[in-house]
This record gives sequence, structure tokens and C-alpha cells, in this order.
Amino acid sequence: MVKDIYIHREVEPVLRDIVRQFPAVVLTGPRQSGKSTLLQRTFGKTHNIVSFDDPLVRERAISDPIYFLETAGTRVIIDEIQYVPQILPYIKMLIDKDRKVRGRFILTGSSQFNLIKDLAETLAGRIGVLALLPFSIEEQKKIPGVKRKLKYNKDHFVYSCLHGSFPEVNIYNKLDVYRWYASYVATYLERDIRALYDIGSLREFQRFLQLLASRCSQILNLSSLASDLGVAVNTVKRWLSVLEASQIIYLLSPYYQNFGKRITKSPKIYFLDCGLVCYLVGIRDAQNLLQGPMAGALFENYIIQETVKAFFNQGIMPNLFYLRTHNGLEIDLLIEKEQKIFPFEIKMTKTVKLDMAAPIRRLKTIFPKLNIMAGNIIFLGEDEIPLSREITALPVNQYINWLK
Repeated sequence: MVKDIYIHREVEPVLRDIVRQFPAVVLTGPRQSGKSTLLQRTFGKTHNIVSFDDPLVRERAISDPIYFLETAGTRVIIDEIQYVPQILPYIKMLIDKDRKVRGRFILTGSSQFNLIKDLAETLAGRIGVLALLPFSIEEQKKIPGVKRKLKYNKDHFVYSCLHGSFPEVNIYNKLDVYRWYASYVATYLERDIRALYDIGSLREFQRFLQLLASRCSQILNLSSLASDLGVAVNTVKRWLSVLEASQIIYLLSPYYQNFGKRITKSPKIYFLDCGLVCYLVGIRDAQNLLQGPMAGALFENYIIQETVKAFFNQGIMPNLFYLRTHNGLEIDLLIEKEQKIFPFEIKMTKTVKLDMAAPIRRLKTIFPKLNIMAGNIIFLGEDEIPLSREITALPVNQYINWLK
């Protein structure tokens, strides 16, 4: 088993900059994404660390918040702040006594919805917000012994799906991946969901997770999900908000304006870790992954998850969309940058053809007023392939570099 290995995270430079700019900083992200380890390694020598995972520490903070904060240290990291949100007004009071001190409080939380809501109301203008997701492609390649296994883009896709991208299950390579995810789901359900949200039946919620995983990369159909589960549509909406808030899933918004055409307006569903999808749907080997019915959907999910990570690691909230019209035009991914639109088709193939880019060419014809840039097909090959003057086939690794 690999011991005492720390993988430097891509978000570290951004995190240091934000800590220098704000009196308080919050680092959100799903449970086990590496938040505590990152902060301990980066600020362990300058900040005292307390964790609200410990019920005794929580009780002290709740019973006497002023004394707790005064004795916590001049600079402090507070882990799992969502368990004691009532301490936030007291943090605000201390910040307001001396607004010049930067990076005095660094907070972490695994449940973004309640946390961000409370922070926005209490610490407006005083706090910087950053998200840490599980390992990106480049971070996984830093793990000793992993890079040589990931010689080709297909290798990394398979690795990302069958090993996942959470730090612990990547670094400690003797862990049983399937058992680790089983424990993760149970812990997530019991600790985060039951403690912080009213979701009703845990068994029904777990069935919902499995059904949602089987529909990754698909357009969200609330009525269909509710019908299959035998629950109300509002229940499905609440469960979706929980998963999105906890950064387990990512809802890709449709790109629509007043084009005078009927545009699909429901989001598409993606998970932010392919390994969790494979665990939930029972994919445990490369053959079932690459040749099974979910191969294309998982590759698309893989590209979207890495796209989101690339932006989050730069401290940027991405403008990502997809497009589907009533007459059959569908673009897998639109990235909006500086009022420019970059269209992408995602194809799980090593053999690309120009006709795969037909939707992109059609997009430019149907919406001539949009500022649409040259299009790209993201594929599993190793070398960039120019298909026409305005269409290029980009290997996954080059696409990730383009995002930076």
C-alpha cells in the first residue's frame, strides 16, 4: 500500500490567491474529495485546525461560540462548517472587528446548498468561495505508478471509470474499489443526507441514485423518474437538488434564447465521478465498460466531468451548455467564453469522419447570428486530425489542455 503520498492539487495556486484576498474562504466539494488534506498540507503551518466532525468540538462551538472562536487561534481552519452553521454570525463579528486581516478563517463543507446559502446571507462581501472536486486527469497522472498505466486516452477513460477519481481509492491502490464505493454511498447517505436533509426513505433515495446513474448523459425527465420510482415529482426535484448541492451530479443547462424555434429546455444529467456511476450500475471490468450499452454515455459523462473540473480548478464557474431543437439538431457541448461559442461533439471512437461534425455545421446555418467559433470533435485517438477548415478532431488530452 502506498503511504504518505500527497498529490498537489491544480487548484492550489488559486486557493492561495483567494486566501490572500479575503478575510474568510470556504472550500466546498463532495465528501472525500480531499479538502481537509489540501488545507492541512497548504496551510497547516499557518493555521490551527478544528473539525466539526467531532461531536464534542461541535458541542463546544454551539454552547459558547464566542469563547470557542477566541480560543481557536488567530488563523483557523474549520472543517465541516455545515454541521454548526449557527457559528457564522460570530465569525462575521470577529471579521468586522478587523477587516484588514486576510485568510483569518478557512472553512470547508461537503454540502454546498445550505452552506452557501448561510454564507451568502451572513458573510456577504467577506468571503471567497472555491470548490474542490475529485482528482482530474492530470492529478491522477501524478500518482506514482499510475502515469505509465495511462499511456493512451482510452486507458485513462477506462481507469477513470473503473477506479474512479476520489483521492483515497486512487492513492491506496490495494483498496477494493467496489467495496470502497459501497462504503462511500452508505456513508454519504447516512452522514450527509440524513443529517442535513429531509429525504424520506433512504432505500428509495438509493434506488433513485441507481436509476439516475443509468440515465447519465441523458436529458432530465422528472415525470419518468417519478413514475419509475413511484414517488411524487416534487420528491424527485428535492432529491436532485440534494445531489447537485453536494456536487455529486452536474446538471448541464440547455442553451436557449429567443430564436423563434422550439428548444429543449430541460438539463442533461452528469455525475462528477464516473467511478460512482459504474459502481451504481454494476460495471466492474473493461469489457463491460467499452462494449456495454452505456459505453457512449459514460464517455460523454467522462468528458463533461473533466471539463467541469478544469474550470473549477481555475476558480471559474463555467458557462457550459448543450443544445437540442425540435427538428433534431443536437450539440453535445457548447462552451461560452468572452461572448464566443465553442461547439463540441463527443464521440467514443478512434476513427473520426467529417460527417460526425454535421450538427456543428448545421448549427452555424440555423443560427447565423450567434458568434460560433470553429467546431471540434472530442475523440479517443491520440493525434489531432484536421477534418476541414473549421472542424478539428481533438484527442481528450489536447482538449483538456485547450480548457486551460
